[in-house]
Formats: sequence, C-alpha cells, structure tokens
Amino acid sequence: MEKFFMNNGRLKPPVPMIIIFSLFLFIACGPRHVVIEKRMPPPEKQEVKKERPVPETKIEKRESKEVQFGVASWYGGEFHGRPTSSGEVYDMYQLTCAHNTFPLGTVLMVTNLENGRSLELKVNDRGPFVKERILDVSYAAAQMLGMWEKGTALVKVEVISPGVEPVQRFTLQVGSFADETNAQKLAEQLRKSFENVYVTIVETLTQKYHRVRVGQFETRESALPIAEKLSQMGFKVLVTSR
Repeated sequence: MEKFFMNNGRLKPPVPMIIIFSLFLFIACGPRHVVIEKRMPPPEKQEVKKERPVPETKIEKRESKEVQFGVASWYGGEFHGRPTSSGEVYDMYQLTCAHNTFPLGTVLMVTNLENGRSLELKVNDRGPFVKERILDVSYAAAQMLGMWEKGTALVKVEVISPGVEPVQRFTLQVGSFADETNAQKLAEQLRKSFENVYVTIVETLTQKYHRVRVGQFETRESALPIAEKLSQMGFKVLVTSR
C-alpha cells in the first residue's frame, strides 16, 4: 500500500496516482470525433416513355354489285319542276338520273368512257324510253360528265348503294294526251278543285303521252272517294299504281 504524505497538515497522494488521474480526465474531457455517414441520395427514377399506339386506318371498301355498259343521254328544261317516278320533283341542277330497272334510290357510279370522268348519281326517275339507251342523267350531271354538248356518251354504270323499292302507292289518272297543251289545260282545271294534280310523260318508240293524274294514295281503297268525286264531275278515272 502506497503511503500518503502530509503537506501542511493535509494528505498528499503520491505522484503516480496524480499522473493516472490526469490522464483519465484528459481522455474523458477531450474532444470527441463524430463520424458523419454521408448517404448518397437514391437514384432518380428514369421516366420510361411509352410508345403511343398507332391508330388503325379504316378503309371503306365500296364494292360494285352490278355493272352495265351502254349509251347515256340527258334531260333538262322540258321536265324541270315536274314529278318524277319516285314522287320527287325533278330538278335539273341536282345529281340524279333515270333508269328503267334499278330500284329507286339506288346510287350509281357513272363513268364517261370517252373522257374518263366519273360521278355518283341517285336514281329517282324511270327512263330513258329510247332504244339502246340505258341511262338518262340530269342537266347538271351531263355538264360534269362532259356529255352536255354532244348529248350522249358511252358510259359504264356501277351500283354503289342499292336502293329499296318503296311501298306501292296509287294515283288517279284522269286523262292521257299526245298534245301537251291539252294535258296542261286539264291539269289547270282540276287544280281548282283538287290538290296534287300533275302531268307525267310516257314515251314509247313511236309516241309521247302526257298523263294527267291526281293525288298519291297509300292504298287503293283510300283513292276511291276522290275517284268517285271525279266521276260525278264527268271524268273517266283510272285507279293505277304509280
């Protein structure tokens, strides 16, 4: 055991103890080294660009179901404003045509084989009534097809959109005249008492007829009251389908 010495009446520890105690204080109170861990930020997520789907291109196929070749003619001013076989009023400035067999409302692609011009036309009338002709086009159509001055052209006719035959309707025929003047006079007389009086033209190989007609009826029975009234006025009446 180490001995303690007296210093002015106080105990004095030996030198080795002082050194050990000083080292302890130095270590305990000395500066501390703090290690800071540097963390790297997480890598940014790279945006993946998604390819936009390419929209599908829809191609409309227009298949022709029937093709005809023949001579076409045109008709204009003489028939402008008159009823057609479809019931529509003929307008020479519209893109329409007349055909003898295609259902009314059929859309045709008509190509002038003499110059290559093509045009879509709607069938709204019957005709032509001239041998070896397959189509009558309107005045406007003749202009666009380049056949107006010549009057006729060799054409190709293709069905683009088939029409649907309308429900059969009836009308009253009051007279038929070779002379158009007589037909128009009768029509004017009838218009004083009846509505929807019109004149239709039928052309055969040798003669043209102007038929005076009254009304459009859904059934034969619905036409009979007007037919009876016309008979009482002295007219010979024929109930006929349009």
